[in-house]
Amino acid sequence: MLDAFFSPKSVAVIGASRDPEKLGYAVLNNIIKANYEGQVYPINPKADEILGYTAYPSIKDVPDPIDLVVIVIPYRFVPPALEECGQKGVTAVVVISAGFREAGREGLERELELIEIAHKYNMRLIGPNCLGVIDTNTPLNATFATDIPPTGPIAFMSQSGALGTAVLDMAMAGHIGFSKFVSLGNKADVSEIDLMSAWAEDPDSRVILMYVEGVPDGQKFIETAKQVTRKKPVVAIKSGVTASGSRAVSSHTGSLAGSEAAYKAAFNQAGIIRATSMEALFDYARAFAYQPPLKGDRIGIVTNAGGPGILATDALEHISLQIPRLSRETNEALSGYLPGAASAANPVDVLGDAMSDRYEFALRRVLDDPVIDGVIVIVTPQAMTQIEETAHAVGRMAKESNKPVLGCFMGESRIQAGVDILWQYGIPNYPYPERAAEALGAMSSYRKEQERRIFGVVPIDVDKRPVHELFDRVRSEGRVSIGDAEAWEVLKAYGFNVPKSRLARGPEEAVEIADEFGYPVVMKVASPDILHKTDVGGVKVNLRTPGDVRDAFDLMIYRAGRYVPGARVWGCQVQEMVQGGREVLLGMSRDPQFGPLVAFGLGGIYVEALKDVSFRIAPFSPREADEMIREIRAYPLLEGVRGEAPADHMAMVDALLRISQLVTDFPEILELDINPLMVFEQGRGAMAIDMRLVLSAQKQ
Repeated sequence: MLDAFFSPKSVAVIGASRDPEKLGYAVLNNIIKANYEGQVYPINPKADEILGYTAYPSIKDVPDPIDLVVIVIPYRFVPPALEECGQKGVTAVVVISAGFREAGREGLERELELIEIAHKYNMRLIGPNCLGVIDTNTPLNATFATDIPPTGPIAFMSQSGALGTAVLDMAMAGHIGFSKFVSLGNKADVSEIDLMSAWAEDPDSRVILMYVEGVPDGQKFIETAKQVTRKKPVVAIKSGVTASGSRAVSSHTGSLAGSEAAYKAAFNQAGIIRATSMEALFDYARAFAYQPPLKGDRIGIVTNAGGPGILATDALEHISLQIPRLSRETNEALSGYLPGAASAANPVDVLGDAMSDRYEFALRRVLDDPVIDGVIVIVTPQAMTQIEETAHAVGRMAKESNKPVLGCFMGESRIQAGVDILWQYGIPNYPYPERAAEALGAMSSYRKEQERRIFGVVPIDVDKRPVHELFDRVRSEGRVSIGDAEAWEVLKAYGFNVPKSRLARGPEEAVEIADEFGYPVVMKVASPDILHKTDVGGVKVNLRTPGDVRDAFDLMIYRAGRYVPGARVWGCQVQEMVQGGREVLLGMSRDPQFGPLVAFGLGGIYVEALKDVSFRIAPFSPREADEMIREIRAYPLLEGVRGEAPADHMAMVDALLRISQLVTDFPEILELDINPLMVFEQGRGAMAIDMRLVLSAQKQ
């Protein structure tokens, strides 16, 4: 249904104007200037003709069917105009007009009215408050931007219209071409999800770019992107990731998680390549759009200057790409042809006096070498350098190969002619070696994502009934926080091992329980109002005698009353002391856009200080759980150092999958921490030592 936005047989502009200073004039003029071949209908009740086209008082007066309508009128007139579009049978509408959600509460109400009308007539709507849409192949320029960009294989969508105008201007000046361009505006209807799905099947688009400020449905976004990235690369830049959430959090995970963590996890799981700057976004786009796929991580470098070659080597190794030794045959051929002072190793240094023939010979040999998967060609403008001839030589060699070739013609005025020639061959040029290396790194990341099999979520057989009953009981008491033994009911229902534990209401009862369990024991104050017990001295470990137990009980009750006046204190939880494992953290905080954001990291009291934590959006697969564990910087400690036995890796994977299912089954869980999960040696499993969670006030 989105085809009508990009290849319509007819377009009407409601608000078309004869005044060159009006947006309605700019949009209509752009459609005409782009050589659009379909029917064009200006809509203006005060004009008979605009720019040589017959004008109509309203959309209903047009005698023919209309595929696409662009609305450029004051916001108060947009709803009735949209209603007339529906009555006319229009299927696609772009609302450029502003004054909706972005204008406050009244604007939001107007936007909701637009959505209601669009749904009523089964219309799709882009905007409002947007720049418009472009398809360079139709060709169609239904925007108020100055010019239509060059045709190319890049499809670009942006939530920011102002950024879109800048990008289009960059395209006019630089070496980049678009297949499609969409300014999404307020995303009242059509969103990134819709465009990704449509462009996945678009033969004119080899790569999809996104500027994202927020997504409407995080889970659907991930599932859609997973399917799209199997077909073509998606590169995204996300703004606004550093602002902390407004909701107060009480868990470790809640304090560590934020918009950045959620988007990083979501893009990772969806297979989206993340760009951290607009420069990187288009650097990656040019490589994906104009070069063959990178089939391995082994990169060759051909250069006429040693310094830039070393910079390229460092940059490639920094992102874990390889600079392999060339094969013996290649090395011998290069040694026999190049001057004695040249380097026939990788990087291949053809020296500063190299002319185009020397570059051509070296590049042909390097590209033909089976140990090489892609090449960076570095050219610095020295006295003997034949810049234009060398660019043609690079272009010819690249056309004969199925391996990506990236240019790094370094400089400004002298090098520009060579850069222009590379562009004619579809070879992207990067002014610095580091940027070329990063582009190859993006191509490598995408290939690895393609090579990974898609593993589905594996359901675990659990008994949800005790959890439902517990949550209902807690809410009936006016509480939302759960910890200690109550939380263990949840853990046991979901298959976790937990230590022996029992509530003691007095010191003598605590001693009886400790005698039964065996010393040493752990004691914790039992209160639904004290989540962070260590902050008030509410945890004591390694209690070895009845006297230790009595003293600890009395002290905890005293401190609870002093530091948290009015807290409900049920007594103290006596717990067997579990030793001999490694402490890890499992947690979850519910992200407003993506839902349950699950965390993994080393446990204990230092987790917030070290912030060595990985994240995934639940539900996730066993493969993704495995990757979470391996991602943290401290993973070697879990593998075992200096003769230590490795921690039980599969027990950690299993625990993550059980948490993933728990927070998916119960969307009312807002925050959750298991800290620590004690993980024993390989094959001995794991045990959840402490857990707390926070519920929403209402059952979901």
